[in-house]
Amino acid sequence: MSGTHPHNHGPAPEDGPGHTHDPESGAELPVVPMPSPIAPGVLEIDTLLGGWERVTAGYLIEGTAPVLIETGSQSSVPVLLAALDMIGVGPEELAGVAITHIHLDHAGGVGDVARAFPSATVYVHEKGARHLADPTRLIDSASRVYGPLLDTLYGRMAPTDAARLHVVADGEEIAVSADRSLTAVDSPGHAKHHVGFHDSATGVLFAGDAVGVKLPDGGILRPATPPPDFDLDLALHSLRKFAARRPTAIALAHYGLLGSPDALLAEAGETLRAWAETAETAYRAGADIAAALSERFDAALADIDPAHREKLDTLNGVHSNAAGFRRWLEGRENAS
Repeated sequence: MSGTHPHNHGPAPEDGPGHTHDPESGAELPVVPMPSPIAPGVLEIDTLLGGWERVTAGYLIEGTAPVLIETGSQSSVPVLLAALDMIGVGPEELAGVAITHIHLDHAGGVGDVARAFPSATVYVHEKGARHLADPTRLIDSASRVYGPLLDTLYGRMAPTDAARLHVVADGEEIAVSADRSLTAVDSPGHAKHHVGFHDSATGVLFAGDAVGVKLPDGGILRPATPPPDFDLDLALHSLRKFAARRPTAIALAHYGLLGSPDALLAEAGETLRAWAETAETAYRAGADIAAALSERFDAALADIDPAHREKLDTLNGVHSNAAGFRRWLEGRENAS
Protein backbone atom coordinates (compact mmCIF):
# COMPACT_ATOMS: atom_id res chain seq x y z
CA MET A 1 0.00 0.00 0.00
CA SER A 2 1.02 3.59 -0.43
CA GLY A 3 2.15 5.68 2.47
CA THR A 4 0.07 8.38 4.10
CA HIS A 5 2.00 11.56 3.38
CA PRO A 6 -0.24 14.63 3.38
CA HIS A 7 -0.83 16.47 0.15
CA ASN A 8 -1.74 20.10 0.70
CA HIS A 9 -0.64 21.90 -2.42
CA GLY A 10 -1.30 25.61 -2.66
CA PRO A 11 -3.34 27.47 -5.26
CA ALA A 12 -2.24 27.48 -8.88
CA PRO A 13 -0.24 30.52 -9.94
CA GLU A 14 -2.56 33.11 -11.48
CA ASP A 15 -0.31 33.79 -14.43
CA GLY A 16 -0.55 30.18 -15.60
CA PRO A 17 2.26 28.21 -17.28
CA GLY A 18 5.58 29.77 -18.07
CA HIS A 19 9.19 29.16 -18.90
CA THR A 20 11.30 27.34 -16.36
CA HIS A 21 14.77 25.82 -16.34
CA ASP A 22 16.25 22.37 -15.94
CA PRO A 23 17.67 22.43 -12.39
CA GLU A 24 20.66 20.34 -13.46
CA SER A 25 21.66 21.86 -16.81
CA GLY A 26 20.12 25.29 -16.43
CA ALA A 27 18.71 24.99 -19.95
CA GLU A 28 15.40 26.71 -20.60
CA LEU A 29 12.52 24.26 -20.87
CA PRO A 30 9.50 24.55 -23.14
CA VAL A 31 6.54 26.44 -21.71
CA VAL A 32 5.29 23.97 -19.11
CA PRO A 33 1.48 23.67 -19.19
CA MET A 34 -0.36 23.97 -15.91
CA PRO A 35 -1.64 20.50 -14.88
CA SER A 36 -5.34 20.41 -15.63
CA PRO A 37 -8.18 18.69 -13.74
CA ILE A 38 -9.94 16.07 -15.85
CA ALA A 39 -12.00 14.43 -13.09
CA PRO A 40 -12.41 15.05 -9.36
CA GLY A 41 -8.98 14.70 -7.80
CA VAL A 42 -7.28 13.79 -11.10
CA LEU A 43 -4.79 16.15 -12.72
CA GLU A 44 -3.49 15.57 -16.25
CA ILE A 45 0.17 16.50 -16.75
CA ASP A 46 1.47 17.05 -20.28
CA THR A 47 5.05 15.76 -20.15
CA LEU A 48 5.90 17.31 -23.55
CA LEU A 49 7.83 14.46 -25.14
CA GLY A 50 10.15 16.06 -27.67
CA GLY A 51 8.59 19.43 -26.86
CA TRP A 52 5.34 18.23 -28.47
CA GLU A 53 2.11 19.09 -26.73
CA ARG A 54 -0.58 16.48 -26.04
CA VAL A 55 1.51 13.43 -26.92
CA THR A 56 2.46 11.93 -23.55
CA ALA A 57 0.44 12.34 -20.35
CA GLY A 58 1.04 11.61 -16.70
CA TYR A 59 -1.78 11.70 -14.16
CA LEU A 60 -1.66 12.80 -10.53
CA ILE A 61 -4.27 11.12 -8.33
CA GLU A 62 -4.86 13.38 -5.34
CA GLY A 63 -5.39 12.27 -1.77
CA THR A 64 -3.54 12.02 1.53
CA ALA A 65 -1.13 9.64 -0.26
CA PRO A 66 -1.05 11.04 -3.82
CA VAL A 67 0.06 8.77 -6.65
CA LEU A 68 1.54 9.74 -10.01
CA ILE A 69 0.61 7.43 -12.89
CA GLU A 70 3.39 7.45 -15.54
CA THR A 71 6.57 9.54 -15.43
CA GLY A 72 7.06 9.82 -19.18
CA SER A 73 10.52 9.55 -20.71
CA GLN A 74 13.75 10.58 -19.01
CA SER A 75 13.90 13.55 -21.37
CA SER A 76 10.54 14.71 -19.96
CA VAL A 77 11.56 14.62 -16.29
CA PRO A 78 12.44 18.35 -16.01
CA VAL A 79 9.00 19.23 -17.41
CA LEU A 80 7.26 16.77 -15.09
CA LEU A 81 9.10 18.07 -12.02
CA ALA A 82 8.34 21.66 -13.00
CA ALA A 83 4.64 20.81 -13.41
CA LEU A 84 4.49 19.12 -9.99
CA ASP A 85 6.28 22.09 -8.45
CA MET A 86 3.72 24.46 -10.00
CA ILE A 87 0.96 22.78 -8.00
CA GLY A 88 3.06 22.56 -4.84
CA VAL A 89 3.88 18.84 -4.70
CA GLY A 90 7.03 18.85 -2.59
CA PRO A 91 9.74 16.17 -2.37
CA GLU A 92 8.15 14.45 0.63
CA GLU A 93 4.54 14.69 -0.53
CA LEU A 94 4.36 12.18 -3.37
CA ALA A 95 3.53 8.78 -1.91
CA GLY A 96 3.57 6.63 -5.06
CA VAL A 97 4.56 6.34 -8.69
CA ALA A 98 2.54 3.79 -10.66
CA ILE A 99 3.89 2.63 -14.02
CA THR A 100 1.64 0.96 -16.59
CA HIS A 101 4.63 -0.65 -18.30
CA ILE A 102 8.37 -0.16 -18.64
CA HIS A 103 8.61 1.23 -22.18
CA LEU A 104 10.74 4.35 -22.11
CA ASP A 105 7.98 6.82 -23.02
CA HIS A 106 6.12 5.68 -19.89
CA ALA A 107 8.82 4.72 -17.39
CA GLY A 108 12.09 6.21 -18.63
CA GLY A 109 11.93 8.86 -15.94
CA VAL A 110 11.26 6.52 -12.99
CA GLY A 111 14.78 6.51 -11.57
CA ASP A 112 15.05 10.30 -11.69
CA VAL A 113 11.57 10.81 -10.24
CA ALA A 114 12.26 8.33 -7.43
CA ARG A 115 15.37 10.31 -6.57
CA ALA A 116 13.38 13.58 -6.55
CA PHE A 117 10.62 12.11 -4.35
CA PRO A 118 12.39 9.92 -1.77
CA SER A 119 9.17 8.90 0.03
CA ALA A 120 7.44 7.56 -3.09
CA THR A 121 6.94 3.84 -3.62
CA VAL A 122 7.25 2.72 -7.25
CA TYR A 123 4.48 0.33 -8.33
CA VAL A 124 5.29 -1.92 -11.28
CA HIS A 125 4.31 -5.25 -12.85
CA GLU A 126 6.36 -8.22 -11.66
CA LYS A 127 7.79 -8.76 -15.15
CA GLY A 128 9.10 -5.20 -15.30
CA ALA A 129 10.51 -4.69 -11.82
CA ARG A 130 14.00 -6.08 -12.42
CA HIS A 131 14.45 -3.84 -15.45
CA LEU A 132 13.78 -0.74 -13.35
CA ALA A 133 16.37 -1.86 -10.80
CA ASP A 134 18.91 -2.62 -13.53
CA PRO A 135 17.89 -1.06 -16.87
CA THR A 136 21.01 -2.22 -18.75
CA ARG A 137 19.25 -4.83 -20.90
CA LEU A 138 16.24 -2.59 -21.42
CA ILE A 139 18.40 0.28 -22.68
CA ASP A 140 20.38 -2.06 -24.91
CA SER A 141 17.16 -3.34 -26.47
CA ALA A 142 15.75 0.17 -26.81
CA SER A 143 18.90 1.39 -28.55
CA ARG A 144 18.37 -1.24 -31.26
CA VAL A 145 14.71 -0.26 -31.67
CA TYR A 146 14.99 3.52 -31.48
CA GLY A 147 18.48 4.14 -32.85
CA PRO A 148 19.39 7.85 -32.63
CA LEU A 149 15.94 8.70 -31.23
CA LEU A 150 16.93 7.03 -27.97
CA ASP A 151 19.11 9.95 -26.97
CA THR A 152 17.62 12.75 -29.06
CA LEU A 153 13.98 12.13 -28.08
CA TYR A 154 13.50 9.67 -25.24
CA GLY A 155 16.63 9.64 -23.14
CA ARG A 156 17.72 6.56 -21.23
CA MET A 157 16.76 5.34 -17.74
CA ALA A 158 18.46 5.74 -14.38
CA PRO A 159 18.24 2.70 -12.10
CA THR A 160 15.74 2.66 -9.23
CA ASP A 161 16.75 1.28 -5.84
CA ALA A 162 15.14 -2.18 -5.65
CA ALA A 163 13.97 -1.39 -2.11
CA ARG A 164 11.75 1.35 -3.56
CA LEU A 165 9.94 -1.06 -5.90
CA HIS A 166 6.61 -2.70 -5.10
CA VAL A 167 5.38 -5.44 -7.43
CA VAL A 168 1.63 -5.08 -7.88
CA ALA A 169 -0.57 -8.15 -8.18
CA ASP A 170 -3.68 -8.28 -10.34
CA GLY A 171 -6.53 -6.80 -8.31
CA GLU A 172 -4.28 -5.25 -5.68
CA GLU A 173 -5.44 -1.91 -4.30
CA ILE A 174 -3.08 1.03 -3.83
CA ALA A 175 -4.41 3.38 -1.15
CA VAL A 176 -4.55 7.05 -2.16
CA SER A 177 -6.69 8.13 0.80
CA ALA A 178 -9.05 6.55 3.31
CA ASP A 179 -11.83 6.44 0.71
CA ARG A 180 -9.85 6.21 -2.53
CA SER A 181 -7.73 3.51 -4.10
CA LEU A 182 -6.28 2.43 -7.43
CA THR A 183 -6.90 -1.18 -8.41
CA ALA A 184 -4.17 -2.79 -10.49
CA VAL A 185 -5.44 -4.61 -13.59
CA ASP A 186 -2.96 -7.02 -15.16
CA SER A 187 -3.34 -6.30 -18.87
CA PRO A 188 -0.73 -7.94 -21.12
CA GLY A 189 -0.83 -7.87 -24.92
CA HIS A 190 0.83 -4.58 -25.74
CA ALA A 191 3.60 -5.76 -23.41
CA LYS A 192 3.82 -8.65 -20.99
CA HIS A 193 4.58 -6.20 -18.17
CA HIS A 194 1.49 -4.01 -18.70
CA VAL A 195 -0.90 -3.07 -15.90
CA GLY A 196 -3.84 -0.66 -15.86
CA PHE A 197 -5.08 1.26 -12.82
CA HIS A 198 -8.78 1.78 -12.00
CA ASP A 199 -9.66 4.72 -9.73
CA SER A 200 -12.32 3.88 -7.15
CA ALA A 201 -13.34 7.51 -6.65
CA THR A 202 -14.10 8.48 -10.26
CA GLY A 203 -14.27 5.18 -12.12
CA VAL A 204 -11.60 6.39 -14.55
CA LEU A 205 -9.39 3.58 -15.86
CA PHE A 206 -5.80 4.54 -16.69
CA ALA A 207 -5.08 2.26 -19.61
CA GLY A 208 -1.48 2.98 -20.59
CA ASP A 209 -1.13 1.66 -24.16
CA ALA A 210 -3.44 -1.36 -23.86
CA VAL A 211 -6.30 0.43 -25.64
CA GLY A 212 -4.06 2.07 -28.24
CA VAL A 213 -3.06 5.59 -29.23
CA LYS A 214 -5.46 8.43 -29.98
CA LEU A 215 -3.75 11.82 -30.07
CA PRO A 216 -6.06 14.86 -29.87
CA ASP A 217 -4.42 16.17 -33.03
CA GLY A 218 -4.32 12.75 -34.70
CA GLY A 219 -8.02 12.06 -34.91
CA ILE A 220 -8.23 8.29 -34.95
CA LEU A 221 -7.59 5.38 -32.62
CA ARG A 222 -4.65 3.22 -33.71
CA PRO A 223 -3.43 0.03 -32.04
CA ALA A 224 0.01 -0.11 -30.44
CA THR A 225 1.61 -3.46 -31.31
CA PRO A 226 5.39 -3.08 -30.91
CA PRO A 227 7.91 -5.88 -30.53
CA PRO A 228 9.10 -7.82 -28.71
CA ASP A 229 6.09 -9.29 -26.90
CA PHE A 230 2.89 -8.08 -28.54
CA ASP A 231 0.28 -10.85 -28.38
CA LEU A 232 -3.10 -10.45 -30.09
CA ASP A 233 -5.06 -12.89 -27.95
CA LEU A 234 -3.72 -11.40 -24.71
CA ALA A 235 -4.40 -7.87 -25.95
CA LEU A 236 -8.03 -8.69 -26.78
CA HIS A 237 -8.46 -10.45 -23.43
CA SER A 238 -7.15 -7.35 -21.65
CA LEU A 239 -9.70 -5.16 -23.45
CA ARG A 240 -12.49 -7.48 -22.30
CA LYS A 241 -11.08 -7.36 -18.79
CA PHE A 242 -11.15 -3.55 -18.85
CA ALA A 243 -14.76 -3.59 -20.09
CA ALA A 244 -15.80 -5.95 -17.28
CA ARG A 245 -14.71 -3.33 -14.75
CA ARG A 246 -17.29 -0.90 -16.19
CA PRO A 247 -15.08 2.21 -16.14
CA THR A 248 -16.73 5.62 -16.41
CA ALA A 249 -14.00 6.89 -18.75
CA ILE A 250 -10.59 5.84 -20.01
CA ALA A 251 -7.40 7.87 -19.72
CA LEU A 252 -4.76 7.12 -22.35
CA ALA A 253 -1.09 7.86 -21.95
CA HIS A 254 -1.27 9.01 -25.61
CA TYR A 255 -3.41 11.01 -24.95
CA GLY A 256 -6.00 12.22 -22.48
CA LEU A 257 -9.40 11.34 -21.06
CA LEU A 258 -11.92 9.70 -23.39
CA GLY A 259 -15.60 9.11 -22.63
CA SER A 260 -17.99 6.40 -23.90
CA PRO A 261 -15.70 3.64 -22.59
CA ASP A 262 -17.80 0.71 -23.84
CA ALA A 263 -17.75 2.06 -27.40
CA LEU A 264 -14.06 2.91 -27.15
CA LEU A 265 -13.08 -0.57 -25.97
CA ALA A 266 -15.23 -2.15 -28.70
CA GLU A 267 -13.57 0.08 -31.28
CA ALA A 268 -10.13 -0.83 -29.93
CA GLY A 269 -10.88 -4.53 -30.32
CA GLU A 270 -12.28 -4.14 -33.84
CA THR A 271 -9.35 -2.00 -34.92
CA LEU A 272 -6.82 -4.42 -33.48
CA ARG A 273 -8.46 -7.37 -35.27
CA ALA A 274 -8.49 -5.46 -38.57
CA TRP A 275 -4.79 -4.60 -38.30
CA ALA A 276 -3.94 -8.18 -37.32
CA GLU A 277 -5.94 -9.60 -40.24
CA THR A 278 -4.12 -7.32 -42.68
CA ALA A 279 -0.74 -8.17 -41.16
CA GLU A 280 -1.38 -11.91 -41.27
CA THR A 281 -2.62 -11.83 -44.86
CA ALA A 282 0.57 -10.03 -45.93
CA TYR A 283 2.72 -12.38 -43.87
CA ARG A 284 1.16 -15.50 -45.41
CA ALA A 285 1.69 -14.04 -48.89
CA GLY A 286 5.32 -13.18 -48.17
CA ALA A 287 4.50 -9.50 -48.67
CA ASP A 288 5.70 -6.50 -46.71
CA ILE A 289 3.54 -6.13 -43.60
CA ALA A 290 4.24 -2.43 -43.13
CA ALA A 291 3.32 -1.68 -46.73
CA ALA A 292 0.09 -3.64 -46.38
CA LEU A 293 -0.85 -1.79 -43.20
CA SER A 294 -0.05 1.57 -44.78
CA GLU A 295 -2.08 0.78 -47.88
CA ARG A 296 -5.17 -0.14 -45.86
CA PHE A 297 -5.06 2.33 -42.98
CA ASP A 298 -3.06 5.43 -43.95
CA ALA A 299 -5.99 6.93 -45.86
CA ALA A 300 -7.60 7.71 -42.51
CA LEU A 301 -4.74 10.12 -41.83
CA ALA A 302 -5.05 12.03 -45.10
CA ASP A 303 -6.61 15.12 -43.57
CA ILE A 304 -4.24 15.39 -40.61
CA ASP A 305 -1.81 18.31 -40.54
CA PRO A 306 1.70 17.09 -41.51
CA ALA A 307 3.15 18.33 -38.21
CA HIS A 308 0.62 16.28 -36.26
CA ARG A 309 1.19 13.30 -38.56
CA GLU A 310 4.89 13.47 -37.65
CA LYS A 311 4.02 13.12 -33.97
CA LEU A 312 1.87 10.07 -34.63
CA ASP A 313 4.39 8.42 -36.96
CA THR A 314 7.20 8.91 -34.43
CA LEU A 315 5.19 7.60 -31.52
CA ASN A 316 3.12 4.92 -33.23
CA GLY A 317 4.60 4.30 -36.65
CA VAL A 318 3.41 1.56 -38.97
CA HIS A 319 6.87 0.00 -39.11
CA SER A 320 7.00 -0.55 -35.34
CA ASN A 321 3.52 -2.04 -35.35
CA ALA A 322 4.41 -4.23 -38.34
CA ALA A 323 7.51 -5.53 -36.55
CA GLY A 324 5.36 -6.45 -33.55
CA PHE A 325 2.87 -8.32 -35.72
CA ARG A 326 5.69 -10.15 -37.50
CA ARG A 327 7.27 -11.21 -34.22
CA TRP A 328 3.90 -12.44 -32.94
CA LEU A 329 3.11 -14.33 -36.15
CA GLU A 330 6.55 -15.97 -36.23
CA GLY A 331 6.23 -16.95 -32.59
CA ARG A 332 2.83 -18.46 -33.13
CA GLU A 333 4.07 -20.35 -36.18
CA ASN A 334 7.10 -21.71 -34.33
CA ALA A 335 4.97 -22.75 -31.37
CA SER A 336 2.68 -24.80 -33.61
